[in-house]
Amino acid sequence: MLPIQQSIFKAYDIRGVVGVTLDADVARQIGQAFGQAVRDQGESQVVVGRDGRLSGPELSNALMAGLQDAGIDVIDLGVVVTPMVYFATHVLGAQSGIMVTGSHNPPDYNGFKMVLAGEAIYGDAIQQLYQAISSGRVQDAPASPSGSYRQHDIRHAYLQRIIGDARLARPMKIVVDCGNGVAGAFAGELYRALGCDVRELFCEVDGRFPNHHPDPAHPENLQDVIRTLQHSNAELGLAFDGDGDRLGVVTKDGQIIYPDRQLMLFAADVLTRHPGGKIIYDVKCTSHLAPWIAHHGGHPLMWKTGHSLVKAKMRETGAPLGGEMSGHIFFKDRWYGFDDGLYAGARLLELLSREDDPSALLNALPQSVSTPELQLPLNDGENFALIAKLQRDAHFPGAEQIIKIDGLRVEYPGGFGLARASNTTPVVVMRFEAESARTLAHIQEEFGRVILAAKPDAVLPFSNDMAVLPVEMSLE
Repeated sequence: MLPIQQSIFKAYDIRGVVGVTLDADVARQIGQAFGQAVRDQGESQVVVGRDGRLSGPELSNALMAGLQDAGIDVIDLGVVVTPMVYFATHVLGAQSGIMVTGSHNPPDYNGFKMVLAGEAIYGDAIQQLYQAISSGRVQDAPASPSGSYRQHDIRHAYLQRIIGDARLARPMKIVVDCGNGVAGAFAGELYRALGCDVRELFCEVDGRFPNHHPDPAHPENLQDVIRTLQHSNAELGLAFDGDGDRLGVVTKDGQIIYPDRQLMLFAADVLTRHPGGKIIYDVKCTSHLAPWIAHHGGHPLMWKTGHSLVKAKMRETGAPLGGEMSGHIFFKDRWYGFDDGLYAGARLLELLSREDDPSALLNALPQSVSTPELQLPLNDGENFALIAKLQRDAHFPGAEQIIKIDGLRVEYPGGFGLARASNTTPVVVMRFEAESARTLAHIQEEFGRVILAAKPDAVLPFSNDMAVLPVEMSLE
């Protein structure tokens, strides 16, 4: 039995190392605390799903027992992708749900993504679960009649909902790499039903992830897709993370189309049906995105990084589409507003099937030179303190605009630099983009200057002679 630790209660979810910070007893207490929160919202049902991790059965059983202890009726979806839990909260009459998943983390991790009364919870709402457990309110709560339990197979309804929505203009030959994550249980069937010839890579669900990490954010995890495209007649590659809510895209010639460029294609399409609509994107996205959205008749709106935060902003603004550099794409147009890698893949295929050369269309989307995502490691809490100091004291001569909604994004003529505190690890995340390597180096120099002025012992994650590479996606 492990003590409950606040460190597992992250900004957007709960996540820990199994046997170190997370076990069945912790899961049961989380179930009890979440169950009480559901009852406080006047709800009485929760849908639960899990990914393919080896610890999933034990943790999900304990979680569901805790929910039932709190008097909650449990609907067990079994092994599903995270979007299936979100989908179930829209179609089963239960507006709250929990997905037991470690997402893209290593095999010994697991955790919980949560929807409470129709909203993905984050920040204070997650901390309130910790407070309820640590203060003893969970244990001291009046006994409730035990909630019921039933199983439900959501597979057919979910797949048919996508199949009935997306329409391909012609059959396509694609490669699908699921990295042995849970998306492998569904992706092949879905895309074949849409009319695709599918070459499956690592679609056997295996929580050990024996082939490569299930995270399309990093180019090393896309090399199998790239090689298969080179040596087959497939015209496009799709890759998914461990729980199926993020999409990676590779062209026939091996180019990785990162999510901010995917969002360009989606925005141009969505705005034909929602002229003047707002398109939400996070602070890491390319500077090309805002003018692209405006050119296609939309209103670009930059927002904070974090899938829960983007979803909340979409609800607030009524935006028909949102996305972030991590690979989460959110369709409210024709869909429900939650992030879904499998559905985003279907929408992409719908658009590309109209093209004789899909890769040419994707490669023509605007892009600049940029660094990989860089990380400045610090001690716990130092990342937030450093960013607060920079926001207060740093000066950037020659900058056109300084954006402080999430860290510091400094816009220059021909480029930008970003430094923000990660909400999940004690690092400052940095990204640089420019129209030339020379401009990019200058922006790096300016950020290096202000960081070293604020923290002289900082070890900068870049140098002036650093190679200029396509940006990598966020881990958040």
